[in-house]
Amino acid sequence: MRYDQVADDVFRIQGTEVAMVLARDGDALTLIDAGWLGDAAVIEESVRALGHRPEDITAVLLSHAHLDHIGALAYLHTRYGTPAYTAPAEVGHARGEYHETATALDVISRAWKPRTAAWAVRIARAGGLRENIAPHIQPFPVEGALDLPGSPIPIATPGHTSGHSGFHLPVAGVLATGDALVTAHPTAPTSGPQLLPDFFNHSTSRAVDGLAAFESVDADVVVPGHGAVWTGGVRRAVELAREHAAAH
Repeated sequence: MRYDQVADDVFRIQGTEVAMVLARDGDALTLIDAGWLGDAAVIEESVRALGHRPEDITAVLLSHAHLDHIGALAYLHTRYGTPAYTAPAEVGHARGEYHETATALDVISRAWKPRTAAWAVRIARAGGLRENIAPHIQPFPVEGALDLPGSPIPIATPGHTSGHSGFHLPVAGVLATGDALVTAHPTAPTSGPQLLPDFFNHSTSRAVDGLAAFESVDADVVVPGHGAVWTGGVRRAVELAREHAAAH
């Protein structure tokens, strides 16, 4: 099984070294992030295993436009007509107008590390070497809570990319942090709340500052884009991520 339940009507889908979040309200679903290009089948299979159809996905919310999160957006739109939304500052990135991402050289220069080399092979198989954009993506239609299953509230957390967003699911008490705060990554030597390694971030200093946006969020469960679910509360996760950043 490629999904697990993290709260009432909230599920985590495990893609290729990346996680997605599915919020349910009756027969309707909201998908947060879309994995790698090769993870489309994982999304479809997980949705069907929950007793739904891919057509039940009302919209996809994109935390940021890196290839391991934008993956199935275009596929879902082409096959099912699923709309996608992201922060206004991230729209151009998702449409391929500019790039704020680690380059192939960034990865190759670190490929002497066994964990990085193994990760690079796995993501290449999942579509990591193919260009992938979402020309259909639109900015969030309103500020604040969105009229979608789970009543997701976008939270601006720039740094990993300029327009990065997390998403608070207030009824469920869940915070999906995307890559603004993770608990592990195959290229990182430690686990626990942290930022991604510097070479993945457009601005690590802004990413550290961006953690402040999470501090006031009322959520016990943190679902990061990478690593295990954190159930120790948002504030503690932010505190540990700051400590990790200061030490590295």
